[in-house]
Amino acid sequence: MKPVLIIRTGRAPDRIRARHGDFPHWFRLGAGLHPQQLRIVDVAAGEALPAAQEVAGAIITGSAAMVTERLAWSERTAGWIRDAMDVELPLFGVCYGHQLMAHALGGRVDYLPGGREIGTQAIELSDAGAQDPLARGLPASFRAHTTHEQSVIEPPGGAAVLARSARDPHQLLRYGPHALSAQFHPEFNAEVMRAYIRRKHADIRREGADPQQVFSAVAATPIARRLLRQFSRHHRWTATTG
Repeated sequence: MKPVLIIRTGRAPDRIRARHGDFPHWFRLGAGLHPQQLRIVDVAAGEALPAAQEVAGAIITGSAAMVTERLAWSERTAGWIRDAMDVELPLFGVCYGHQLMAHALGGRVDYLPGGREIGTQAIELSDAGAQDPLARGLPASFRAHTTHEQSVIEPPGGAAVLARSARDPHQLLRYGPHALSAQFHPEFNAEVMRAYIRRKHADIRREGADPQQVFSAVAATPIARRLLRQFSRHHRWTATTG
């Protein structure tokens, strides 16, 4: 069987990685995949991506980089995304991966007006989300973890906006029958979210928010976490029962 590709666009900070593991591990657990089902390619380290036809689908991770930097590895990955879309490969981008998919397909990415969004947020389904084959199983409002400075400011033409938060109107996008992306982090658990808030404590305070309040508001996000598993099952990467 073809492997599921994890396109690694960055790494978790050292202290978080030492205690909680790193992006591929979180995504593997979230999608319900076995290690032998995965192929991990670290594009930020210069590793080459396989042809889209050689994999069953791809998950694109978050990163500390910025899409607007137009780094060479990032732009090469954007080109790969376009090729993958041409063959209707199942794709799921998260945070940086979300922004990179939107950028690759003609959208605009820039800094989120008002500064970073971090912590557990209320996510609201749009009318399109309520009709979407994957998102329609979600409640009208659910919690999700976020940490980002940049965002999709303008989605690509033809993309459907499935969900929003109070700060970011483009939290969940669909680009085609097999391609979605989320600004929020379905792969995070509450402890990982708290670790990111601790790390960004000074930045949060400098930007005018109360880091303790943000920390105290962290809560479990079972609905958001379910989304990766549903995507995986929908594309038959993992079992549909259990």
